[in-house]
Amino acid sequence: MKAKKIITIVVTALASAMVVFSGVMKLMGSDEVVATMSKMGVADHTVTLGLMEIGFTALFLYPKTMKMGFILLTCYFAGALATELSHASPLNAITPLALVWIAAFLRDKYIFLPSEELAVK
Repeated sequence: MKAKKIITIVVTALASAMVVFSGVMKLMGSDEVVATMSKMGVADHTVTLGLMEIGFTALFLYPKTMKMGFILLTCYFAGALATELSHASPLNAITPLALVWIAAFLRDKYIFLPSEELAVK
């Protein structure tokens, strides 16, 4: 049981660190980030997108708002993935999205599975 808890913490920390780092890079206006965002046509919204990443991650980390943070991060990265696909860019959104899903499942498996009460009925 202790190993599962450690794995859960590590995966959650890794997923959260990736998303927060991405958000901070957007807020700092890194040249590479600005160039990529310009290529996608959303350079004017870089700060807003960075704040969204950090805010959604904060919701995801807090246990009482974890499900809302999970939904918002999933929607955010689904949109990022759709944008990357439409612009023939590298699919950078897949890794944080997968890690967020794995972390969410490890933290609360009923996000993806029906609760036992519903399954019995």
